[in-house]
Amino acid sequence: MSVESHLNAAAAALEARQYREAHALCLDVLQKAGPHPEAFFLLGLLTADHANHAKAVEIFDRGLVLAPRDPRLHAHKAKSLLALNQRDAAATAARQAGTLGPRDALTFDTIGVVFTRLGDHEAAIGLFEAATAQDPDRADYHYNLAASRQFAGDFEGAEAAYARTLDLAPDHVKARSAIVGLRRQSEADNRLNGLIAAFNGRRADDEEGQLHLGHAIAKTLEDLGRDSEALDWLGRAKAGIRESRRYDPEADDALFDAAANAATTRSPTRGGADSERPVFIVGLPRTGTTLVDRILGAHPHVRSVGELSSFALIGKRLAATPGPYVMDAATLRAASTVDAKQWGQAYLDSVADLAGDAARFVDKMPLNIVWAGQIQRALPNARIICLRRHPIDACLSNYRQLFATSFSYYNYAYDLEDCARYYLGFDRLRSHWAATLPADRYTEIAYEDVVADLEAEARRLVAHCDLDWDPACLDFHTQAGSVATASSVQVRQPLYSSSIGRWKRHAKALGPMRAILEAGGVVDGDGNWLREV
Repeated sequence: MSVESHLNAAAAALEARQYREAHALCLDVLQKAGPHPEAFFLLGLLTADHANHAKAVEIFDRGLVLAPRDPRLHAHKAKSLLALNQRDAAATAARQAGTLGPRDALTFDTIGVVFTRLGDHEAAIGLFEAATAQDPDRADYHYNLAASRQFAGDFEGAEAAYARTLDLAPDHVKARSAIVGLRRQSEADNRLNGLIAAFNGRRADDEEGQLHLGHAIAKTLEDLGRDSEALDWLGRAKAGIRESRRYDPEADDALFDAAANAATTRSPTRGGADSERPVFIVGLPRTGTTLVDRILGAHPHVRSVGELSSFALIGKRLAATPGPYVMDAATLRAASTVDAKQWGQAYLDSVADLAGDAARFVDKMPLNIVWAGQIQRALPNARIICLRRHPIDACLSNYRQLFATSFSYYNYAYDLEDCARYYLGFDRLRSHWAATLPADRYTEIAYEDVVADLEAEARRLVAHCDLDWDPACLDFHTQAGSVATASSVQVRQPLYSSSIGRWKRHAKALGPMRAILEAGGVVDGDGNWLREV
């Protein structure tokens, strides 16, 4: 068998996930013919498929020594670098791949995926369009195109690409869920019957399929005004994954306690990095964090850099704690001894390209609430804005949200009572920050107040960031730029109040959740928010 036939057979085996056969064929080429870039490329793909990304990067680099202008090697190296949280290196490799002129659909798609995960959806769209043009029958390429169009605000284009995905793969549950979320469903135009049939046809162990389809059913029923049915369907959608994940509220309580306690410890270097540019928006998801990001991002001297994990990832690296979790009690405790200035400067360096020369840049990662004390230590001149929302509405909105199942930090959202327990832990930590962090650096804002008086609250936000007022902040919904969050559709609309008090539609069903919140002292017996507690 020739080298070419060996490599073709290896590629076919890899496509079929026959990894041992693919591995043996590639090794045979290397042993008999010497170093070969295609063999290294296939071995790199195989290694990345097994999540050994550090080794995959090493293998791709061996291929690049032999074929430095092969865009495929640069593209897949970029994807593995991103998996290793090496964002800057991944961006460089992805740009190099694009410059070299990809020729196949997989490479276009791979570069697009990297740019998507880096938050550059406008750049990703063209790459995904090239991938679908090269291989129009691959459903996943159309799905990726649809998602980037949605995040960029092209909802008509997104719907067309989601529809094409479903033409090619009618059982694509993520596309079935996403297309329903693009616009309000009506009695005359909805997909309810097909969604219910698909849900009932899923295997009992298909947690992901049940979750996506059940959420789409619930969203449709809400749009049709059938609220109690919608809540029942959310319970059915989450039942399987709730059972398998088995959320542990004590672990999050330990995390919140460690965050508060660790922030009282100071490392030998107290000064931190000297920059007034960073603005961190934190809080629970679904409480208005994206809204505030868009309000501030509309200011001509502010740039939004999206939801970044950079601060936490750098803290994990500098703390050098074992284990896979970036955010756990052990890492929070160890991070308290990290050199503050080194941490702050490393963060600033990591976002330099995204932030450009803007006077302020906004990092909207809600989970940075856990790191607020360390942010103030590493970046003492940074501003932190914490969102608040009526506790019952906040818990219900988290329960209604379809979070990425790969992100374990949102495991509380599969059960209403767990949402309430998580809220109480969050609120204790929030209260701690309000009492201990400098008022000119940390402030809180309620979603309900923004809805009630947008201009007053927007002016307060801008003043907190030490910027002059600009009326563009009131036109946040017309702002260009991507929104890669659950609010990608809502924040492109003028402000509305229909989500305030949504919980009252389900008052009876939410009784057990309300009881936990009442016992925790954040609402009274009538469900009123005890905001000042």
